[in-house]
Amino acid sequence: MSYEPAIPHPVRHHDHGTWLVQFTSRVLVVCPRCGGRALVVPRPGLPAPKYFSALLFQPRRLTCAGCGAVADWTAEERGAGLVGAVPGGTEDPFFRRPLWLQTRCAGRILWAYDEEHVDALAAYVGARLRERHASPTMAMFARLPAWMKSAERRDEVMAGLETLRTLARLSTPADRSDAAHERGDRPRHHGTRLFRGGPY
Repeated sequence: MSYEPAIPHPVRHHDHGTWLVQFTSRVLVVCPRCGGRALVVPRPGLPAPKYFSALLFQPRRLTCAGCGAVADWTAEERGAGLVGAVPGGTEDPFFRRPLWLQTRCAGRILWAYDEEHVDALAAYVGARLRERHASPTMAMFARLPAWMKSAERRDEVMAGLETLRTLARLSTPADRSDAAHERGDRPRHHGTRLFRGGPY
């Protein structure tokens, strides 16, 4: 029996060059203290970034509503500049904690940062026709692995994304997916730098 998504998706998907970094303003992770769901967000009180690429350098705070854990992250200083975080892989880009939203799918690991990220992936995977309107150099959809883009895997991936939606509503250590653990699969750093003059 094939999977039918709970929310119908458009037949056509338009890719305007969305970057993965655009989904890093809210990241669900495994709490380093209790193993439940923790949240990584920009540190309170900071001005909204003018460009979404600034999210790579914005100071972050990890909080866990379950056990009260709190931690702060700031970008590494190198000379006169800051070294930005690198999104991608099954760890969050800042604290390097395993993502909370992970599940086994089609013999691989399907992951996302938060519900908005899940919805964006579902809109792409569920579409029968995909149109690209921007350079694929850093675009998230163009860089997805082939198994996620395959029409033959569509039902499996959509079911996996629905599992991630369910996980997003859960928060206790017992709710943690058996796929949510460290793998050391973060991408290599590509030298993102921000020279001083900004708010950080």
